[in-house]
Amino acid sequence: PQFRERDILVEMEGAAGASDTEMARITTRASRELRSIPGVRNVSAHVGRAIMSDRVTDVDTSELWVNIDRDADYDATLAAIQDTVGGYPGIDIDVDTYLTERIRDEAEIDDDFVVRVYGEDLDTLHRKAEEVRGVLARIDGVVDPQVEYESVHPTLEIKVDLERSKQYGLKPGDVRRAATTLLSGIEVGSLFEAQKIFEVVVWGNPDVRRNLSDIENMLIDTPARPGQVIGDQIPLKEVADLSIVSTPSVIHRESVARHVDVIAQLRGRAASAVAAEADAQIRAGVDFPLEFRAEVLGSYEERIASANRVRAFAVAAAIAIFLLLQAVFGSWGLAGLFVLTLPVAALGGVAVWLVGGAAISLGTILGFLAVFTLAVRNGLTLVWHYRQLEKELGEGTSPELVLRGTRERFVPIAMTAIVTGLAFLPFAFSGSAAGLEMLQPMAVVVLGGLVTATLVNLLVVPSLYLRFGTGAEPAVLVEEEPPRLIA
Repeated sequence: PQFRERDILVEMEGAAGASDTEMARITTRASRELRSIPGVRNVSAHVGRAIMSDRVTDVDTSELWVNIDRDADYDATLAAIQDTVGGYPGIDIDVDTYLTERIRDEAEIDDDFVVRVYGEDLDTLHRKAEEVRGVLARIDGVVDPQVEYESVHPTLEIKVDLERSKQYGLKPGDVRRAATTLLSGIEVGSLFEAQKIFEVVVWGNPDVRRNLSDIENMLIDTPARPGQVIGDQIPLKEVADLSIVSTPSVIHRESVARHVDVIAQLRGRAASAVAAEADAQIRAGVDFPLEFRAEVLGSYEERIASANRVRAFAVAAAIAIFLLLQAVFGSWGLAGLFVLTLPVAALGGVAVWLVGGAAISLGTILGFLAVFTLAVRNGLTLVWHYRQLEKELGEGTSPELVLRGTRERFVPIAMTAIVTGLAFLPFAFSGSAAGLEMLQPMAVVVLGGLVTATLVNLLVVPSLYLRFGTGAEPAVLVEEEPPRLIA
């Protein structure tokens, strides 16, 4: 369900390479606009990620936490938040609650067929991925194969010229260390004050790193020559070649190797058949250099196998229930028809569920389970009562006995349905109130299912017992008092 949390997470992602200053400006402006919305109590934000964070984000991303007042109209305030942050062009915006986002990330399943290409050199990796894409495009059943390239951002690349740096007595490490100190900063110590520790960093003045030309003319020290106390200073461009290049913002690795994915959709063929043909075609049609390889991922087949296991467990559970009912009833026919009536007992819940939009959620699943449980419980107690009457009166199954037993069990069955319905009724009309996102759909399904489950127990089960219960003897020991059944 869509959880109605009061803390809203707004994720903003700018273009790859967007600066910290620009993202801070946009985030600050968005925070001011969000605070002006009626119903918003507070807004907090951060840009990038913390130093020790496990999140893979850069300074081109930011997050804003918006707290909605409890007395505010949740839907209207949320719509205003979405309209406000949606007015920033070039920024990828995602508005959601934190809990919903985490559940979606954990449960998200895509149906892509994936071939993963491994290697170290990115250019070669991309070239081989394109060859794999061409192979997949010729396989029957594969639709729209594409290479998933990494997002890139501009990066300053400094290549030290060994011959020129040698003329000034500089080693490549000296040049890189000097450039790193002035451009990125280097930690040289710590400052201790009032039990707090502050890092001391040496960093170049912003004026020396505003653009590529300034960086090329940035002065670095050279070793002192014979007869000199201190060395000279030379522009960085004298000993290194500087350029702006595009580099991946995130480097994906698996099994100690970089990788690029080639994804595609499957249509009209089994995944196993496509995987086998793709593997054979790639081996025959793509020549990989040393330390490069391709692998057809098995997640698609694993998901199919997992779904098949769930179906197998469901079938096994249904068979076990059927055998237990047969042991209780002493009749194969009665047990089989009793099991077949259970879906009929839930028809009311299905009807209400369809009217409500037919959205599958954990609440609706629990609602159907509750209806099935009540239907089984009431049906078992009713059949058990018939057995007790036969034993007490010393009679066989007859319409009069079944009618008497049904009348005697009418009040308990009806009261069970009424009390259960009254317990769920407030939740059914609570709407999507915060904290009741699962109870509301569950209550609606239970209320609808109680109607048909009660009718099945009072009308269908007696008819089935009258038809198939005659002469049936339970395969279990009948006690003087029936065991207590808990709904």
